[in-house]
Amino acid sequence: MNAHALGVLEFNAALDLVAGFASSSLGSERVRQAAPRSDREWIEREHARVSAMRSMSEGDARWRPQQVVDIAPSLSRLRVEGASLSALDLLAVRNFLRSSRLTAESFKSDKIPAVALAMIRGEVDAMIAAPREEAALERAVDDEGNVRDEASPALRRIRREMRGAQGDIVRMLERIVARLESRFQVPDMSVSVRNGRFVIPIRREGRSVVGGIVHDTSSTGGTLFVEPPAAVEAGNRIRELESEEIEEIERILAELTEVIRPVRQDLADAFEAMLVLDSLYARAQFATKLKCGTIEFAPAEQGFSILGGRHPLLIAQGISVVPFDLTLEPAERTLLISGPNTGGKTVLLKSLGLFAAMAQSGIPVPVSNESRLAIFDNVYADVGDEQSISSSLSTFSAHLRNLAEVLKSATSSSLILIDELGSGTDPVEGAALGGAILEALTIRGSLSIATTHLGALKELAAEVNGVVNASLQFDSVALAPTYRLIKGIPGRSYGLSIARRLALPEDVLERAEARLPTGERDINALLAELESRQQRLAEREKEAAEIAEDAKARARRVAERESAVRERERNAERDARKEARRLLLDARAEVDKTIRELRESAAAAAADEAAREARRRMEQLAAAEGRALASLDAETAPQPEELKPDGSAIHEGDYVSVGTLGGRTAQVVELRDGDAIVAFGSVKMTVPKAALSHASAPAGAERVHVAIRGDIPEVEAKSEIDLRGLRAGEIEDVVMQAVDSAVRADLKSLRIIHGKGTGALRERVAEMLRKESRVASFRLGAWNEGGAGVTVAELA
Repeated sequence: MNAHALGVLEFNAALDLVAGFASSSLGSERVRQAAPRSDREWIEREHARVSAMRSMSEGDARWRPQQVVDIAPSLSRLRVEGASLSALDLLAVRNFLRSSRLTAESFKSDKIPAVALAMIRGEVDAMIAAPREEAALERAVDDEGNVRDEASPALRRIRREMRGAQGDIVRMLERIVARLESRFQVPDMSVSVRNGRFVIPIRREGRSVVGGIVHDTSSTGGTLFVEPPAAVEAGNRIRELESEEIEEIERILAELTEVIRPVRQDLADAFEAMLVLDSLYARAQFATKLKCGTIEFAPAEQGFSILGGRHPLLIAQGISVVPFDLTLEPAERTLLISGPNTGGKTVLLKSLGLFAAMAQSGIPVPVSNESRLAIFDNVYADVGDEQSISSSLSTFSAHLRNLAEVLKSATSSSLILIDELGSGTDPVEGAALGGAILEALTIRGSLSIATTHLGALKELAAEVNGVVNASLQFDSVALAPTYRLIKGIPGRSYGLSIARRLALPEDVLERAEARLPTGERDINALLAELESRQQRLAEREKEAAEIAEDAKARARRVAERESAVRERERNAERDARKEARRLLLDARAEVDKTIRELRESAAAAAADEAAREARRRMEQLAAAEGRALASLDAETAPQPEELKPDGSAIHEGDYVSVGTLGGRTAQVVELRDGDAIVAFGSVKMTVPKAALSHASAPAGAERVHVAIRGDIPEVEAKSEIDLRGLRAGEIEDVVMQAVDSAVRADLKSLRIIHGKGTGALRERVAEMLRKESRVASFRLGAWNEGGAGVTVAELA
């Protein structure tokens, strides 16, 4: 993308804005290096990566990048064999290794979405974790960039001797100072260091008394800094130790450099990855701050659709920005925008160009979701006054030079932005030249956006296919711009209206209006009428939309209230039927109790028949309540088409549709006079035969008889169940179903095999049986019944 257009569009200022969201100066610099590209795959991948970073930084993880330490100079020095890093360089490498390690660890959080992590997998994998090298540097270099005493035993010894020697020489010099006569002393007689030697300050008159070497003088020359003869030898020893210290430090630094050198490439890869992550983070934060939506991309030939577009630099200045919507269909190649000055035409042009440059650099733009941007191979911008005195170019000549370059280089995939087309010269010639340029670009297929005040150019839309008029709305009453874009209608300049508002003499204005060509006056009147109608239509559409939304809200509230009322009614009926069913079941329990008592009495034969009849009656009532409850539940389910009985014979084992239960598919278990017992999975129910019609077997269903729970006594019930192989949490349903079946089959006992093992199953079975009122007692099996591996439950 040409540099001239990027400069006109203030692309660098936009990059500076985005760079301000980076966590480090290096990350900011990486953002500023961004440049537009026309590779659609790369552009879409970068925007997807920014979205991934946005989800990580905004989600539960609240991911933040570590500080990026600049190790570029160190990496360059490591390329040179034999070159050693300084202590400060090694400190930078140590801090970078820590940042890289912490970054790698932060990506292991469960709160980071896996999909987002996959988008930056390359950077995550590039993070270096070198605990051995990091520990070696931590041991040798402190946070100030100094080599620690612990870096080597030799260095520790040298520094210990040096501290001792320095202490000795200071005490020696203090004794010499104390013995000096007061006339040779200066106010501050403290020991100091000059040129690496320990000295004492004395007056010039005491030079011959003290002797030794003068290393420095005061600014007035009255004070000498002297190293006494007695301190020279001690000073020489300290210098020797200092030399030994320097040699040992250089050896340590060389050794540490060789420790780091093998991982130089890994460091370089991690450094690059850290910069990329910080750049992605800056772009994600920019997108969050400016509320940038998700956008799609398409070739330039397919046009674009911008919803809620806002200029990012205006947002950053805290200006209240009016969003604009603009869609250009594939057949619309040129948009000609007209209207008064200060209406926002130039801002619109720059916004369109800046959106293209930013988006094609992998940077989100402040538009709404579902916007679609075109990918251009280049952007050309002729915006603003480019008059140049040094180049002897007038404003018009500068514009023509830019337009000549556009006509020479633009392709069908280029975006051309032209401000004030045809200005700077005679209006007739300017309109003719501007019209010819736009017609040539339109025929070429380039996507052109131009602004103008020339009335003749507004007629181009009726003469050239692919040219569309547009205007920025202007309040004709307040004579102030509204900054709202209206596509399809050219705009007026409002020059005379603004002049009248600014109190120009009325007679002057009348003469000006009389000088307007008749056609121009008619066009202005027509445009005024169109603008008025457009405004009224927009107001009515807004009012209709509000009414429709209000009606929808009211209908939604009414439907919610009706649903709530119906739900309350169903709940009330369901609770009543459940209560009735509970009472019937309680009554059945009472009947069972009476049966047991009668069986124990002398009149057992007569009592058995009465007991069976009482139980049958109770079961019929309980089944009826169960059917009512099922019917009530079926009311809330989606109702299929009504199924009519087909009149054909129904046999046991057939699959049927039950009309009274919303057409649910069941299997016939037994036929009784006018009723049929059908099974829904593990539930049995008695229904009238007239409500049944043949149905297809469900997918995967087998025509087999299975043990089904219900209110009808089991024909066959197991007297023994085996729980071995199950866990304690899995046996409750198995045991309770076995107890239900045994009770309905009038079995006296139930043998439960759980094995010995750890005893967990035995304890769980005992806990369940202890709470079951239908179990009179239970015990472990006898030696011939399985012993402690079996529990025998005696049923009431």
